[in-house]
This record gives sequence, C-alpha cells and structure tokens, in this order.
Amino acid sequence: MTEQATAASILVVEDEPEIRRFVRATLLAERWRVREAGSVESAREALVAESPALMILDLGLPDGDGIQLVAELRAWSALPVLVLSARSEEADKVAALDAGADDYLTKPFGVRELNARVRALLRRPVATEADSAVCMGDVVVDRARRTVMRGDVPLHLTPIEYRLLLAFIAHAGRVLTHRQLLREVWGPGHGTDAQYLRVYVGHLRQKLERDPTRPRHLLTETGIGYRFQL
Repeated sequence: MTEQATAASILVVEDEPEIRRFVRATLLAERWRVREAGSVESAREALVAESPALMILDLGLPDGDGIQLVAELRAWSALPVLVLSARSEEADKVAALDAGADDYLTKPFGVRELNARVRALLRRPVATEADSAVCMGDVVVDRARRTVMRGDVPLHLTPIEYRLLLAFIAHAGRVLTHRQLLREVWGPGHGTDAQYLRVYVGHLRQKLERDPTRPRHLLTETGIGYRFQL
C-alpha cells in the first residue's frame, strides 16, 4: 500500500451502528484514518472540518437522502464518493451516479471488494496538463500533443472517439452512466442515445484493447454505464 493511501482520511456516513463499526474496522485494518457520521447534517459538518480524501456514503439517512448530499457536494468539491447501500435496483444506482457519486457497492458486501473500491478511488488520477501523458498498458495517450500511440505506431481516432477517450481518462476509476458520457461527449440533447454510445465504446476497444472481447481498461457496468481502469 502506498504512503499516500495509508495517510488518507475516510469519512464513513452510515446511520446503522453495526455496519458503521464493521466498515470502520475494515478500513482501520488497512491503516486508513476514519471519521464517522450518522446523518446528513453531521456529514456536512465533517466534510468541512475534516477535508477527507474519500466519503463512503449510505443513501438512507435519518434526516435526508444521501443522493441529495452528493448533489450538494458536487457544487463545490470533487471529493470521491463511494455509495454503500442496500438499494440494489439499477434506477437507484443510476440516480446516485448521475448525482455525482463515483462508485456504488451494494450491501451485503465483501471486505476485499470494499478495500479494492477504496484503493481505486484514492489512487484516481487527476487530469492536468502538467501530467498530460496517460498509459493504458502499451498505449500512451498524450493530451498535450493530442496523440495516441502504441509504441512507435500512431493510433488514429476520430474526433468523437478521442473526446470519449478523454472523458474516460478525466474520470478514471469512476463508474460513469450512459447519460453522463453522452452529455459530456455529445451534448445535453443526446442523453438517451445509449446504443450510439455502445457503438463508439466498441470502436475504442477495437483500437486500444489488446483483446477487445476481454477488455482490461474500458469496462462495462451492466445496465448502468462504463468504468475506465488504467
């Protein structure tokens, strides 16, 4: 585990004491620091006072809905948010992700999966011009030069394919809904054209993945959208 991950402070927002204690123990075993909150209001206070590196959030809180808290947070912060909820319907997952959550894990959950999701969000790269080159296997995307190379061989992407790839890179590690990607790449008028998006993701896989039938980087979240994994 990296020194950065070890030092990270995680805010756990959960109103059920037993689950909160279990999540806390799991995170402490991985040497993360933990702050707890049992309501929307106490979570708001902790977000301002503690400046955590990640928030783990239950949706059903006694004084409000976690989805609204995520929407409020996104007005002023890009803090990674992992939803941990008993709500397992696709509509609930999509609503949370559309509001700005980065990932969604359904209760009951496994310790190893929780830790893996936390690690992925804590190491999520931030897209900056100072660090413009992104490596995905043997493919290098240089955003400053607007080039995509496999070794010395340039890979030719259409303008839409390139914009879609940049959107994935900017949100690496996040689950992105079909609607989020369509609006970001094609604009607000294309929020329901999921089949259109699938075609272009297929094109990117053909050009970037070593085995497009078993992608390692452009991953499907069934019924929800996609996740870009470096």
